[in-house]
Order: sequence, then C-alpha cells, then structure tokens
Amino acid sequence: MRTKSHGNRLCIAGEFFLINTPFPFLSGQAVAGFGRQLVVELADGRAVVCVTRGKKTGVVCGDHVKIRLTESDHGVIESVEPRRSRLHRSDAFREKVIAANVTQIIIVVAAVPSFYEELLNRCLVAAENEGIKALIVLNKSDMVVETQQALKMLQLYRDVGYPLVTLCAKQDVTALRTHLEGHTSVLVGQSGMGKSSIVNALLPDLQIRTAAISTALDSGSHTTTAAHLYHLDASSHLIDSPGLQVFGLHHLDRAQIEHAFIEFRPYLGACKFNDCKHTVEPGCRVLQAVSEGEIDARRLAAYHALM
Repeated sequence: MRTKSHGNRLCIAGEFFLINTPFPFLSGQAVAGFGRQLVVELADGRAVVCVTRGKKTGVVCGDHVKIRLTESDHGVIESVEPRRSRLHRSDAFREKVIAANVTQIIIVVAAVPSFYEELLNRCLVAAENEGIKALIVLNKSDMVVETQQALKMLQLYRDVGYPLVTLCAKQDVTALRTHLEGHTSVLVGQSGMGKSSIVNALLPDLQIRTAAISTALDSGSHTTTAAHLYHLDASSHLIDSPGLQVFGLHHLDRAQIEHAFIEFRPYLGACKFNDCKHTVEPGCRVLQAVSEGEIDARRLAAYHALM
C-alpha cells in the first residue's frame, strides 16, 4: 500500500487520517468500466481504479459513487447515488445498463455497412421510456449515393420529430457540436458505424483506435470494448459505448412500448377496446390514423415486430 505513517496518522495521496479512524467516503463519477473494475474520477480530477464491494456489480459509466481509498490510486465503491436516468437493455434472463445519468442518446447509423432499422427503433423506444432526448446521426456522408438512399429511409424519423444530423466524421463534425452542448450524451449503434471516429474528431488528442470494416460480413469490428466518459467542456460530456448488435426490451410491457411510439400518443386510450393491440381490432384509432396517413405504416409494422 502506498501510504506513510506519521505517528498515529496515516498519509494517503497527501491526505492525513487517524489510524483508528475509518477513511471517509470520497465522491466521484465512474468514467470507464471493465467488469468489476471501474475508473472513478474524483472531484479534484484524480483517477482511482476501484472494485465493487463483494459480488456487487451493476456500476456503470456515468454513475455517481461514494468510494473509500485502499491506496492512493485504488479504492472500493461503497455506494451508488440515485440515477437521474439509465439507458438499459434486457432479454428474458438479465438486464444490462449501458450508461447512467445521460440526458441524450445519439444513435449512430451509416449507409455502409447497412444499419438495422429494428435496432434504431429499439434504441428510440428505450430512450422514450427513460425520457432521454434522442438524436440520429448519419455518418459517412462522403459516400454520396449510399447516403442519399439512407436519407430516404430516415426521412420517416424526421417526420415523426427526431432530429437528424448528417456528417462525415473523418472530415468535419461541426454539425454535431451544437447538439452536444450542455448534455451528457451516450453514443450507441452497431459496430462499424463510426462512433470511435466521431469521438476521435471531437477529441483528437485521445487517438481512439478505429477499425476497418469487413465488407464480406457487412459489419464492423468491435473497437470499443468498454464504455468511456469524456469531458468535452465543463458542462458537456460524451460516453462512447461498445457496438451493439441487439437491443432487448424485455423489461418493457405493451403499454410502455406503444407510448414510446410518439406519433401513437394522440390516439392511445381512444380505441373501442381497452386492451386493443392495434392489429385488426374494430374501432382501433391507431389503425384509423394509419389509414388516414397520420401514422406511417412502417412505424406500425415496427411496433408489431417489437410486440
């Protein structure tokens, strides 16, 4: 242990404690996670490698925590402060929190490799359920023909009300910067969409490793294996997360999912039957809105696919 004794006092990282007195709690934020090991940034800027107490897990990037030091740069996480928000996914067996205390989710897609529209819809549903603002970023705009095709597909989401930014991360990310101000944003998306390239462009000194795309598999290599929180300025922060191929929503019920489709909301509760599933039921206001062009049939199909 990198400590020094001074009589009945113990010096750790320049701070003195009575030997018979428990070390006080220190406040910090988890800025990187590797299983049970996390990097916690203290208020004074120090980075401390911490483990969770016992078998406790579930501390994620963005969490505000209380720790006790065991060495000058190592410690134990004793507690987690209440979260203002959490972005999480789940299957029938377990739940995985991706990031905590975020105010914005940035869903990164690209024309090459092709992106999964179902994954986009699932991310939007998760964001709506947590009250997190959603932004769609279409990367690799230098691929002009493919980008135009992707924009046609994404116009539906613009019409619904989601903002869309088009950029080429390796050339210019100016269009994205204003959307990041004052937010703690989390980047999500499939591997190969260019999330690490976006972080590289925003914070060039980090020199995050990027990977070439495997054309044969029409997918990207995982270049980010753990979430990391970066400070853009005093009030703007960015969490880069590992690439996603699936985004389970097993923790949400039907009412939560239908409410997450924001264009459904004016019609919910107005159907003839209280348990309407918006499939073939007579008197369904959602189906009527689709037939009248108020709701796009693709979004209704996306809802049915999730259900």
